[in-house]
Amino acid sequence: MLGKTSLARLKGVHADLVHVVKHANQLANEKGYDFRVHEGLRTIETQREYVKRGASRTLNSRHLTGHAIDFVPLVGGKDNWKWPAFWPIVECFERAAYELGVEIECGARWKSFPDGAHVELSRKVYP
Repeated sequence: MLGKTSLARLKGVHADLVHVVKHANQLANEKGYDFRVHEGLRTIETQREYVKRGASRTLNSRHLTGHAIDFVPLVGGKDNWKWPAFWPIVECFERAAYELGVEIECGARWKSFPDGAHVELSRKVYP
């Protein structure tokens, strides 16, 4: 179950993505996995800082419009930023989106700049 902090971080995020996050969390919990929302809506100042640090490559982030979230897997109740922890949850996000009829992209599947934590609404459907 998503905690208060995760739910607060969904404020300003597109309703379709919020539904996907909540359903993915339910699916993950059923399989014994858990995650929290690390970040949702982001300011341009924060985005500029991420680009400066190399954590992002664009000032055109979907976080700026509420079309993306970042999550972090929880293992033993603690954040786990290691790649293997992301995959089962990415699969839950993809299944949740499919079941809800919402098109998403998971940054873990990106070839040029993989971002395990990132989930966004498809630009094709949600420009």
